[in-house]
Amino acid sequence: MSEVRPAGFWIRAVALVIDLLVLMLVEGSFRLAARRLGGVTADDSALLHGMTSLFTLIFAAVYVTVLHAGTGQTIGKLAVRAHVVLLDGGPVPVGVSLLRFVAYFASCLTFGLGYLMAGLRHDKRALHDLIAGTRVERRLPERAAAPVEPSGAAIPPVA
Repeated sequence: MSEVRPAGFWIRAVALVIDLLVLMLVEGSFRLAARRLGGVTADDSALLHGMTSLFTLIFAAVYVTVLHAGTGQTIGKLAVRAHVVLLDGGPVPVGVSLLRFVAYFASCLTFGLGYLMAGLRHDKRALHDLIAGTRVERRLPERAAAPVEPSGAAIPPVA
């Protein structure tokens, strides 16, 4: 069994940074592929930027929605052992996961205060969690109890 507790602001921030790095890698890959395949010139750079941004937004929506609905974790959340669940602890359905993704924009439009709420609230829920009816929990493995000698005295761990 593992210990479950709300994922705090800094844990979630690390997960977000990792996910943003994944998205930046994807956008760079889209941009490189477009330049190589399309022979893009300097005159086409505005169109290229718009198209790669659109493809990255679509990829981000699919990435977040499918991973949260399927496993409760993106790559960033996997790295920090955090999971997105419904308030009752159940798995997140696809529709709720998509709503949560769209609600990220509400968290951003408030100058990031929607994200900061995770650090200010006792339940560690951000604005997009409140909108979607989700929470992010961190599952940590329980520590093994120290072995006990037959005499009843605990054996000290080996350093």
